[in-house]
Amino acid sequence: MCTNYAPVQRQILRDIFGVEPPPGLFKAETYPDYLAPIVRATDDGVRHAGLASFGMVPRQRIPPGTRRYDTTNARSETVGERPAFARYWRQGQLCLVPATAFYEYAYPEDAMPGGPPGKPVRWRIWLPGEPAFGIAGLWRSWPDAALSFTMLTVNSAQHPVMERFHKPGDEKRSVVVIPREQWDDWLACRDPEVARTFLKLFPAEAVQAEPAPRITGAPIPDAD
Repeated sequence: MCTNYAPVQRQILRDIFGVEPPPGLFKAETYPDYLAPIVRATDDGVRHAGLASFGMVPRQRIPPGTRRYDTTNARSETVGERPAFARYWRQGQLCLVPATAFYEYAYPEDAMPGGPPGKPVRWRIWLPGEPAFGIAGLWRSWPDAALSFTMLTVNSAQHPVMERFHKPGDEKRSVVVIPREQWDDWLACRDPEVARTFLKLFPAEAVQAEPAPRITGAPIPDAD
């Protein structure tokens, strides 16, 4: 699962995604409950950007006394069944999550270089042929007009790059990168079964990964 990624800067939203950046600040790295831009489309196909909280049900929206549960990722196999996602999946509330990279942890059993023995190492994953890419997402709005979103994931056990990550014994999962030429088709899709046809792993030869340990205590600057 992906709970940490690098959103695009404002100029990339204009130049690559063709949208005006939403008002408000967002960090250069996104974690659960952080605000970050998402791209949606109106019914007539016009793209627009909004600032949304990472996690379909942000922490501050969970009623007191209710156990917190993670909604930053939605399994493609069960997204139409889980209460946090099902309504919005059926309604076709699809979005793109603009990113320049996302981060996963590799564990010692994976025999990967780049970190001290016995400790997981954060790795950066990106598409070197693309200045930015769009991750398949699902969004919702709240009564106060705030937005939140989740990233859709698929099994990655057979992917030469993505099968390296996550805790030993956990299922291997990966976010879905929507090819640029399919962005508008994805955003316009309102049929859940058609939407599933977009949820595929990106080719291994199109992706690169490298160790990117986070420096403990280092501030995360605001994006430009």
